[in-house]
Amino acid sequence: MTYTTVDSAQTVQSMLVPAVYIVGAGPGDPELLTVKAQKILQQADVILYADSLVPKAMVKLAKSEAEIIPTSTQTLEDILPVMIERVRSQRSVVRLHSGDPTLYGAVHEQMQALAAAEVPFEIIPGISAFQAAAAKLQVELTVPALVQTIILTRTSGRTHVPETEELASLAAHKASLCLYLSARHVDVAQTKLLQHYDADTPVAICYRVGWPDEKIFLVPLHQMAEATEAQKLIRTTLYMISPALEGNLADARSRLYHPEHDHLFRA
Repeated sequence: MTYTTVDSAQTVQSMLVPAVYIVGAGPGDPELLTVKAQKILQQADVILYADSLVPKAMVKLAKSEAEIIPTSTQTLEDILPVMIERVRSQRSVVRLHSGDPTLYGAVHEQMQALAAAEVPFEIIPGISAFQAAAAKLQVELTVPALVQTIILTRTSGRTHVPETEELASLAAHKASLCLYLSARHVDVAQTKLLQHYDADTPVAICYRVGWPDEKIFLVPLHQMAEATEAQKLIRTTLYMISPALEGNLADARSRLYHPEHDHLFRA
């Protein structure tokens, strides 16, 4: 299927071309919007936003005459005809998603439908919760000689995870593992993680990162489920399981800026 995309240079002009702009709102903090996302929100004629996951402060950036449509109670079959009709009426449309649209954003089926309708679209990336959480925790998830891989995944629930991506097999890598959409299945997740990670491996439990009621706290892996249940967390919760969270890593150092390391720009 051929996608009709938007010339990204046009989106920084004073007026948007009629198209669908699938915009990542980031984890919740309006100040974590990209400059491009902010400009598009300010110029768009129509904004459809996932109001259960995106703060209202985001849509306050819209121009006064913009049409604002919350979509938390709607299905794709409700949303798509609106986007297509508005673009065909020569209006610019923002589909505002939480986090980054390309990560658990349910945008694949939207792009397929827009392409079939020959409606141009563009994706504007956003900051994901794992990036915002790592920044809040002041950690690098790829510490030299300790961990160099980040795995972004989820547990199986109503959305099936392929057998080849089963959590226990991913845990065998002992990488920095970021677990999305799994609070309702935290007991199962903890059991599978404990097959490979040590029981005392630090876990950051990150609830509504970037929102005013944000909660982030560290527990050992064997207390992950207990802590989740004690806080009554069932949604918008990210788990970060990583040796990089251990804290006593003073000797870890990248080769990049080491005086003994030469490269193209430094002899």
